[in-house]
Amino acid sequence: MSDDFDVQKARAAAWFRQLRDRIVAAFEDLESRQSAEKSGKFEVTPTTRADGGGGGIMSVMRGGVVFEKVGVNWSEVHGTLGERAQKAMAARGVPGMDKDPRFWASGISLVAHMQNPHCPAVHMNTRMFWTPNAWWFGGGADLNPALEYDEDTAHFHAEMKRACDAHDENYYAKFKAWADEYFFVPHRGRARGVGGIFYDDLNTGDWEADFAFTQAVGSAFLPAFLPVTERRFGTQWTDEDREKQLVHRGLYAEYNLVYDRGTKFGLETGHDANAVLMSLPPIAKWT
Repeated sequence: MSDDFDVQKARAAAWFRQLRDRIVAAFEDLESRQSAEKSGKFEVTPTTRADGGGGGIMSVMRGGVVFEKVGVNWSEVHGTLGERAQKAMAARGVPGMDKDPRFWASGISLVAHMQNPHCPAVHMNTRMFWTPNAWWFGGGADLNPALEYDEDTAHFHAEMKRACDAHDENYYAKFKAWADEYFFVPHRGRARGVGGIFYDDLNTGDWEADFAFTQAVGSAFLPAFLPVTERRFGTQWTDEDREKQLVHRGLYAEYNLVYDRGTKFGLETGHDANAVLMSLPPIAKWT
């Protein structure tokens, strides 16, 4: 069984890396098609854990004509969970954390903040987590517009639903509801965006099926997001539009710093803080 998991972990990590490469290439292509004079490129930086337990790649583009700031990170890390993280895992039903707190994780995490306030910000993440006594997949994607368009929301959700329906007709309703709950900001009494899907702790007992579903979610991201961006990129915007965008970014920053599981896990387990906090917007406002 250990050999099987070694193969599965390698396959998952390789696929997340390939997805990262595809998205980076697509975003750079979008930038180059919008401006011949200013072709945006990602700055790529290797990342490491404080204890030397693996690392990853942080890819960030700043100041593009489409993307004000976008990060696409890939990681493969391993080590021993600290006491606080062990308790959190045990509370989620992971067995044996008090006896063997080793872990391995790999995934891709993406957050894009756009130049045009009519283009929505977006988040996407897919991952696999392993301990000696359990494994699971998690991830999803959600749209975060400052200025909402019903047709953009409908398109994004349709692509997420298509990915879900190909694997289980119950997944979309379940994972959409989970996203609505997870991406809610309690202290503001509102959602941080127009939702999408979110799932965690996915282990049906069929690793191949769960991996295939996670691949489908990752592959659905570009078809869900690029058409929306291309539709809104040329929309004229005002100072009032920009103000709404910056205030909405403040909401996004609050959520990621206070509630987001990935942010907490990354900081608590010693991953590169710059990579963990890549999701924060370059400029934000609070009223």
